[in-house]
Amino acid sequence: QVQLVESGGGLVQPGGSLRLSCAASGSIFSINVMGWYRQAPGKQRELVARITNTGSTNYAGSVKGRFTISRASAKNTVTLQMNSLMPEDTAVYYCNYNHWDDRSRATRDFWGQGTQVTVSS
Repeated sequence: QVQLVESGGGLVQPGGSLRLSCAASGSIFSINVMGWYRQAPGKQRELVARITNTGSTNYAGSVKGRFTISRASAKNTVTLQMNSLMPEDTAVYYCNYNHWDDRSRATRDFWGQGTQVTVSS
């Protein structure tokens, strides 16, 4: 099993910055994908950004150029640097980890508890 611990959420004014961190522990596979999803009230959960073990990244179009996802492999930690924040970025942000388990022939997904990000003046 994998445990995910998130930190860095909070209240920030429009145009400000926040950095979210997610530390994974437990049965970590060397080949994995980690990322951040978010869910605003009344909205569906959506992908914000993700990064593979090789460093390949994907971003939602709404955050591209403003957010940057990165890894610290030694500590199985992923960070999301969020700049130029806008009110529409307000949501609960969830860390995600997944890997392919050959033994069970299935993808295993793990989620953090979520951290609130509020952008308001």
